[in-house]
Formats: sequence, C-alpha cells, structure tokens
Amino acid sequence: MEIILGITGSTGTIFAVRFLEKIKDVSPKSKIHLIISDWGIRTLQIETQYSLEYLFELCYRKYENNDLSAQISSGSFRTDAMLILPCSMKTMSAIAHGYSDTLIVRAADVCLKERRKLIVCPRETPLNSIHIENMLKLSNMGVHIIPPMPAFYNNPKTLDDMIEHFVVKLLDHLEIFTEYKGRWRGGN
Repeated sequence: MEIILGITGSTGTIFAVRFLEKIKDVSPKSKIHLIISDWGIRTLQIETQYSLEYLFELCYRKYENNDLSAQISSGSFRTDAMLILPCSMKTMSAIAHGYSDTLIVRAADVCLKERRKLIVCPRETPLNSIHIENMLKLSNMGVHIIPPMPAFYNNPKTLDDMIEHFVVKLLDHLEIFTEYKGRWRGGN
C-alpha cells in the first residue's frame, strides 16, 4: 500500500510513532509517505524521546510541509489512503474549507477529490461547535473521523496498551489486519 501520513502539531505524536512502528512490523511492503508540520516536529520533541530522524527511518519517503509541488500533491500520483495523526483543529478546518496552504492539507484535498480513503484523528478537548461542524462536514464527505479515545473493555494495564489498541483500530480501517489479543470477544 501507498499511504500518506501527516503529523500536525496537536498533542499525541506518540500515536504516529507507534503507527509507523506497527505498520513496518505487520505490513513491511507498505510505503509510507511522511509529512510533518513544524509544530508536529516541535510536539514530537516536547512529548517523546523520539527523534525526527527515527521517524524518517520508518518511512519510505519524507516531504516538506511547504512543498506544494511534491508528487503527493497531485491526483495523478496513486495512493491508497491518507492518515492525519494527530490532526489539529487548524488542519481539520483547512481541509473542511478547501484551504490548501500546506502539503498536508493539499494531500488531504487530493484524497477528497479523487475519492480516496482519508482518516483524520482529531486531538482536542473539549470540542466547540466549530470543531464539531468541521468534523460533520468532513464525515459527510466520506472522511473517517477517528479520535484517539481509549477503550477499556480490553483491560489495558499500561499507556502502551491503550496506544496499541488505537493503532490496531487505525490499521483495521486501512484494511491491514493483524492479530491482536485485545479485540472484543464478547461479554461472557
């Protein structure tokens, strides 16, 4: 699969790191095209011990967020899906309103116009009416809105357990299925 991963400046960059590690493990032939915003880089530095170089090692190709001439900015470049993890409210608003001033937003716009899978993982709380309206607008366009919300039916013991559960959910939506012991087995 050819997958674009956009990382914006919202809190939760650890989800993107774990996604990259997991997909490399379960789908090593997948090609990840990475775009990370300036604030995404800064948030990675603030929230994790991971370096930008480590993320680049996990990807097929990296792009500058201000390079609107990149191959992924065109519908003629075939991709299977795009994931924005985490997705800031600024980025979500720009996508919802077609304001393609960055490569992350332009690549998302291309996914919309080409009817390709687009998954956004908004990371904000509480939500105001504008956030909710933008999510609804994108949902009505076919965008998968998947906020990183913890599940507890799988009895997580650590924060890593909760992150793993969410990453597996994202892989499921990309139709990359993996064995996972934390799947719901029924309430009996």
